[in-house]
Amino acid sequence: MQIVPMRDLKNTVEIERRCAESNEPVFVTKNGYGRLVVMDIDYYERTMRKIDEASLVNRGISDYVNGRTVDGRKSLKKLREKHGL
Repeated sequence: MQIVPMRDLKNTVEIERRCAESNEPVFVTKNGYGRLVVMDIDYYERTMRKIDEASLVNRGISDYVNGRTVDGRKSLKKLREKHGL
């Protein structure tokens, strides 16, 4: 984990380099307390994709637990009959 004081944000090239090389966020502090997180756009997009995927998995688990599922074979049979396949 990389932590830098707020005053180091002036050196944007160095912050960008740290993000790219470490492939993780840089935490920025002000008066010793966490204030900001700076991260490479690729890291951000990967993280958001993982969050979205986890959300979809959790929704699927919830649907299963709460009985909001349909039998796959029956569904395919209905679709084939409906569309003449």
